Amino acid sequence: MNAVKHLFNLVLAALLLAGCSSPAPLSRRDDLSYLYGKSAAQMPLQARVHHISGDRSRVYYKLNTADLLYKSDGTGGPFHAAVRISYESYDAFGSKVLVDSASTVISDASPSSSEEKDLIGSMDLRRNDRRSFVLKVIARDLNRDVQSMVLLRVDRDGPASGQYFMPVDTSHGLPYFSDHFRGGTVRVRCETCTGSDLLVRHFPARTTLPAPVFTTNAPADPAANAPADSSFTVHVNADGHFTLHLTRPGAYRIYTDTTAAPGYSVYSVSEAYPIIATEDDLLKPLRYITSNQEYDRIVKSGNVRQAIERFWIDAAGDRERGREAIRIFYGRVENANRHFTADTEGWRTDRGLVHIIFGMPTSIYKSDLSETWIYGEENNLMSLSFTFKRRNGALNGNDLVLERDPLLKGAWYRNVESWRNGRVYQN
Repeated sequence: MNAVKHLFNLVLAALLLAGCSSPAPLSRRDDLSYLYGKSAAQMPLQARVHHISGDRSRVYYKLNTADLLYKSDGTGGPFHAAVRISYESYDAFGSKVLVDSASTVISDASPSSSEEKDLIGSMDLRRNDRRSFVLKVIARDLNRDVQSMVLLRVDRDGPASGQYFMPVDTSHGLPYFSDHFRGGTVRVRCETCTGSDLLVRHFPARTTLPAPVFTTNAPADPAANAPADSSFTVHVNADGHFTLHLTRPGAYRIYTDTTAAPGYSVYSVSEAYPIIATEDDLLKPLRYITSNQEYDRIVKSGNVRQAIERFWIDAAGDRERGREAIRIFYGRVENANRHFTADTEGWRTDRGLVHIIFGMPTSIYKSDLSETWIYGEENNLMSLSFTFKRRNGALNGNDLVLERDPLLKGAWYRNVESWRNGRVYQN
């Protein structure tokens, strides 16, 4: 596995401020559409929580300097960026009561205003006596008053919880912010497992596609009762680390106790993930908007990439409109991979399906175990509503399943037909 490019640990003088003033409450009816939309793309923020022990936790965050504004003081010295990183914790998504908050202001200096590197830092997270809670992590660029937010559900279900595990870069020991890798070798940190032997079971990659949003007889849960095809053990060394070799695509589920559910999963995904780079990456998402005959014709064309381009040009009516449709369609595929990946690539999930076909919703509302997407004005009979609920037995908090509704059939076919005619109403 390739190491993350330009990982730089922040060794900065930081001011830790407890009890931020007047934070906005996190209500179940807070509109969270920014989480997956354009505003989040202005300054992408990544965050994850790691439990170091039963009573000590840390929240890690990552920004890229290319997304920050570096200013010069006019004296010919270095350029400076300033970012406030803060967190707010709530008992649940439905709670309006702030339980805890803290922030740190970080500064970074660079000889160039366009240098690109990753900034990774951390803050201690006060746990108190809460069993689990919702964490809102906020990054604000103080030089241009732009901010980005991430919501995390902090799990405290004992030492087998996945948040006691954290994949780290083998050369720097800095955290990765995804549990999905393009094969290779992954080093995992778990201080509470020091000296233990852990069982690892491999499950083949899921390759099925979700059913249309109106289907009442959706296929059985592909993750349910899927047998492992192999198993092995890993030893956690005295530093609390162990190594996984991801030799095949699929899920590597790690068990702290052979009689219990897995505590953590690492996923090996396609080589180009999350970007679209290969013929397969271009071809497979087309299955959402093509007929069986059209799809088979592209597969058997002899030049798949050229056949895909021809499909889009014919759909849009000319080359320029075809290129624009391609940009938007595959942009949504990549966005789905970044936000909705669970036990499989994000574009294969229910939220990925809806995002690709319908675009970004007008509003998003979350609860502890579900999300609701609304297209149009709330309480308008012409609006569309999609509800996703956490899959039973899900090993990944990002694994949500759509509540399908036959009344969505008309909207589905209208939007699919729009794609097939090169008409895209949302960007």
